[in-house]
Formats: sequence, C-alpha cells, structure tokens
Amino acid sequence: RMSRHAQKLRDHDINPCVAETDATTKCMDDNNYKKDMCTAYFLKYKNCRKFWHGIMMQRRRNGVKPEMPSADERKKILESMG
Repeated sequence: RMSRHAQKLRDHDINPCVAETDATTKCMDDNNYKKDMCTAYFLKYKNCRKFWHGIMMQRRRNGVKPEMPSADERKKILESMG
C-alpha cells in the first residue's frame, strides 16, 4: 500500500506532472540510470513544474481556491493556450 504522500504524487488533481514524472522514471529504467540519456525528460518535467507553480502562485495571489487547478481545469488552460 502506498503512503499518503505517494498517493498524492499519483493524484492527477494534485500533481500536474504525473505523466512527465512517469516518462522520466521509465527513461531512467530503460537507460540503466544514465542521467545524460534522459536530459529531455528532465527538462520537460522541470518546465512542467515551473509552469504550474507559476499558475498556482498567481491563483494564490488572486485568492482562487483550490490553488492548483483540477486535472480537467488544467486541460482547459492548456487548450486555451494552443
């Protein structure tokens, strides 16, 4: 059974970067943990975290709850950006 923290990290409504996390982990597994083989995946993950952190901070400043948009809401935000 997963810890509560681990479950939170797997929850698409809480963690906007589950797909990037999984892709990075898979790359590391597939490449015998050679980080330099997975640079693109690390970058995508970092950009994902940075992007949603910015959105979260903006929502916090504007008093919007929840601070992290739900998975559905995030999908709409991304679609609106093209």
